[in-house]
Amino acid sequence: MTVTAVAVVVLALALVVLVAFMIPTLLEIRRAAADLRGFVNKAGVELKPVLLELEKTLTELRTVTEGIAAKREEVQTFMEAVGDTGRNIRTINAVIGTVAHAAATSSVWASGARAAGKLLIERIIKKRG
Repeated sequence: MTVTAVAVVVLALALVVLVAFMIPTLLEIRRAAADLRGFVNKAGVELKPVLLELEKTLTELRTVTEGIAAKREEVQTFMEAVGDTGRNIRTINAVIGTVAHAAATSSVWASGARAAGKLLIERIIKKRG
């Protein structure tokens, strides 16, 4: 046997061994691909209801958001009215405070005038009498 013939035999044996090891690997890859295909199909079937529910939820959320946006202007108007009411109450308090101060001041003057009037009347009566 020549060197070339030995090399061909060694290559043939190596190829047979390689094929012998590759067959189970290829069969395992085929089974894994079939399992993966089954998993993808099952996941697709199970995800459809979830995706439909998610779509419904997003639609409802969009509706709620639009409702809130529509009511925002009404809430803003209400808050402005509350602010105006607060300012009006402050103005009324200031007016009442001013009136109360004026009333207190005028009652002090009235008391002083009464006391002075009584004193003058007493002196006039004493001088006549």
